[in-house]
Parts: sequence; C-alpha cells; structure tokens
Amino acid sequence: MPWLLLCLLGTLSLPAWAQDDAAAMILNQEQDAPLQATHANPRHYGQAWIWIGVKSQTLRLLDDWGRVQKEYVVSTAKNGLGETTGSYQTPRGWHTVCDKIGAGAAENTIIFRRRITPWKYTPELHAQYPNKDWILTRILWLCGQEPGLNQGGNVDSYDRAIYIHGAGDHVPWGQPSSLGCVRMKNQDVMELFDAAPSGIDVWIDENS
Repeated sequence: MPWLLLCLLGTLSLPAWAQDDAAAMILNQEQDAPLQATHANPRHYGQAWIWIGVKSQTLRLLDDWGRVQKEYVVSTAKNGLGETTGSYQTPRGWHTVCDKIGAGAAENTIIFRRRITPWKYTPELHAQYPNKDWILTRILWLCGQEPGLNQGGNVDSYDRAIYIHGAGDHVPWGQPSSLGCVRMKNQDVMELFDAAPSGIDVWIDENS
C-alpha cells in the first residue's frame, strides 16, 4: 500500500477535529518534498552499488536504499561493448571493485602499470602523444562476477585490466572514446574513490 495512503488512513485514529489538519499536512509534505525514486541493488539487496549506463554515458552511485547519491558523465569504449581479451571493448554485466589505486595522489597524476608516478598530465603532454590512453589520478579495478561473460578464460575483466579511472580534459565526455575502461573526470573519480568501498557491486548496463 502506498506510503501516502497509509499515512492518511493513520489519521483516522485521531480525534475528528484533528483529522483534517493532519491530512492537509501530509498532503502538503508530499507536494513540497516528493518521495525520491529508488533503485535497489538487484544483485545484493540492501547494499550500495554503482550503475554504469552505456547508452547514457553516465555513472551513478547509489546508497543501500537505492537512492542516487551522485551521477557523473563518463566515457566508455569507442569500440563498443564486448568482453574478449584484445577487443578494447567495455565489458557488460556485474562486477565488483577489487582494488583501489591512487589514494592521496594529486589530481592529474599519471598512473603507469598501476604505479603512481611523479609525472603529471598536461594538455601539452597529450599533444605530444595524442593516441595515448592516459590513466590518471585514481583507479578502481573491476573484477567480473559472471563466469563465462566477464569472469575467467579470455573474458576476464580483471585480467583485461578494466578500470574506472581518471582521464584528461581532451576526452569527449558523454561519448564512447576509451580503450575499454570507464573514464571519468579527475575530480569526479576522486570523489567516487572516497565514497565507494572495495567490494562494491558495479553493474555495466548496455541498455541504460
């Protein structure tokens, strides 16, 4: 039964003189602050999760009630969706964040082979190496959770080094452009890194 109806029915237990005032107050609260839509974690109900929409090129962080806490624009693979090693495509399905790399690193720090370097990304550096897929600032390394789809054999997301990671200002945000990973703006990935614990569920959804 809808929450609003339950509240209205509850007013029936009040004295008659108070019922009209209570019902009016409930209706005003509903109009002034409508209930927020929720999207409960389909894999582990009651747990926070990350929902990546490939069509919308968005990443949403949801709390354990399924309420959207943050929404970011991202960039997935320019080669589209797929799980095979060497495809340079973004894998679909359920993942978890298995490792987090880059805590405390300054914005635009270059991460090379999962090591924090002393070097910083600049537009001038990108101009010298325009085809390089810069991995910057933070990494959330994804493990596939669906055997045969994104886990094991030649479709293993972890072995493919599929990350959520920071990227430079040259990225065309909201358009697929990566070599398989999910790129984020540096400030955004820093915020997500701090908010999302290791082990959080991540759903890469091709239809949203």
